[in-house]
Amino acid sequence: MNTVTRPRILVVGAGFAGVECVRRLERKLAPDEADVTLVTPFAYQLYLPLLPQVASGVLTPQSIAVSLRRSKKYRTRIIPGGAIGVDLKSKVCVIRTITDQIIDEPYDYIVLAPGSITRTFDIPGLTEHAYGMKTLAEAAYIRDHVISQLDLADASDDPAERASRLQFVVVGGGYAGTETAACLQKLTHAAVKRYPRIDPALIKWHLIDIAPKLMPELGDKLGRSAQEILKRRGIDVSLGVSIAKAGAEEVTFTDGRVVPTRTLIWTAGVVASPLIATLGAETVRGRLAVNAEMNLPGNDGVFALGDSAAVPDKAKGQEDAVCPPTAQHAMRQGRVVADNVVATLRNQPLTPYVHKDLGLVVDLGGTDAVSKPLGIELHGLPAQFAARGYHWWALRTNVAKVRVATNWTLNAVAGDDFVRTGFQARKPAKLKDFEYTDAYMTPEQLRAHVEGTDRKES
Repeated sequence: MNTVTRPRILVVGAGFAGVECVRRLERKLAPDEADVTLVTPFAYQLYLPLLPQVASGVLTPQSIAVSLRRSKKYRTRIIPGGAIGVDLKSKVCVIRTITDQIIDEPYDYIVLAPGSITRTFDIPGLTEHAYGMKTLAEAAYIRDHVISQLDLADASDDPAERASRLQFVVVGGGYAGTETAACLQKLTHAAVKRYPRIDPALIKWHLIDIAPKLMPELGDKLGRSAQEILKRRGIDVSLGVSIAKAGAEEVTFTDGRVVPTRTLIWTAGVVASPLIATLGAETVRGRLAVNAEMNLPGNDGVFALGDSAAVPDKAKGQEDAVCPPTAQHAMRQGRVVADNVVATLRNQPLTPYVHKDLGLVVDLGGTDAVSKPLGIELHGLPAQFAARGYHWWALRTNVAKVRVATNWTLNAVAGDDFVRTGFQARKPAKLKDFEYTDAYMTPEQLRAHVEGTDRKES
């Protein structure tokens, strides 16, 4: 008896791009038309733009971790792990499960949406002493760490120790860094009132960036407005400056300043997931070079999108323009890729991705915000309304929307209890401990692995 197997669609990554793709595939494909598999370490979609609010305690971690299993119609198979290599020739994805088992997952069609990792540089001590702001665990960990610095400073009688524990450095003047510094400064400003032994003047926040402007995508006017808000709160903003070296108790800036600190938060941009390098395909600044249909040229059935793909930005009308790594692009690319996978299955023409940017929103905590929706510049409460309204609308489930709205209301009315939740272990966990960048295979290791597996099976 001949057994007819359904086409196997493998989606790598459960970020904005991957989840939107899977959801649309489920809606457009009949159950017997194809098998859909999703590779992700966690069965949730993380709403990354709100991570700084988790770190500052405005939102609980669960409120921005949107479950993938909530829908009763969900039929996608989930492999709990991370893809560490893709062999395009053999059509095999190598996966390391959450129990460190290595498995080979064959596919007929693959959608690569593994996202990005924190961009680092060869700065002495950086990965050993800095914290990131890219995962839910990091946000929860940083909150515990910042509150623990207040606890330890309050208990200490050593002026030098107090000085280092009460200074905080954030590197990166983009949205992530600016919002992180702003939200955490609000946390320490409110918390210090509960620490009568700490002089509030000793708490100092530093935001530095090598760029000459803060959030240049917002434009000069809104960028200056955001900088003025931060300075008014007492945050020291230094532009044209970066880190020369980092230590356990101090950080040296490139302008020669030495700042005593136990808290260095690194948010200086992202790069494509190391998974992309395992393909041996053409890249643009580390992102996989794809066409407007998000198909890898010369590889039918291979699609890439989101932070890991250099998707042409047709809306800008410039030949070499690529879409920025933002949530609004990733979500819409996910839907178009799903349509193109279905079109490939059904021998129909593919659709190019075109989307005009809707604008930017930056939540600085409290009533402070700067936003530029649809090119309209907003400040203060109108900007805050636009920022939170956009984030609330973008959350995928009604349950997540209710949780976030409830958290915002409770925080506005009752404030914070400044409780450490126990995520912080005795052993510090820094930048190098969260993103597992050493887990990926080299192209040579991948080829040897696949060939070895083929020999065993034959």
